[in-house]
Amino acid sequence: MTTANERPNADATRESAAYPRLLRVLAVLMVVALAVYALRAWPALRTAQWSFTGLAMLVLAGVLIAWVAWWIVFSRTRLQGQELVQTWLWDKRVQAHEVATFKLVHWRGLQSVIAPRLLVRRRQGGIAWFHSADAELLRAFAGEVVQQGMRPKPPPAP
Repeated sequence: MTTANERPNADATRESAAYPRLLRVLAVLMVVALAVYALRAWPALRTAQWSFTGLAMLVLAGVLIAWVAWWIVFSRTRLQGQELVQTWLWDKRVQAHEVATFKLVHWRGLQSVIAPRLLVRRRQGGIAWFHSADAELLRAFAGEVVQQGMRPKPPPAP
């Protein structure tokens, strides 16, 4: 039996995709559609006179689109104990005790297209957005932050 101050599975790991399934499917479809369009336009592109800068921008734009789509599809959000981590172009992580304020942005009716997200402002400065297809994961982290703020602070040393 647990008391009011004990939280079952407080150190359990929860994990979900960072973005909803429909959004991930749409990202893949957009990249495939752009690739098909590029293949269909290939004869016209081959005959055009390209400057190095123009060609480099075209290639860079294609690589960047594919790279961001990759992270939309494979990015994960994990809550382990009091740490929230999201894999992305670079991993984002925050501990509950580092959070000064947070805001949960979640529209239930649009959850299949717009991922629930948590805006976190750190005590030492800095802002980060954490996305999760599972809004309950973000709520659980918000609960950890609130619990952290309710714990009594140790008395100052004499």
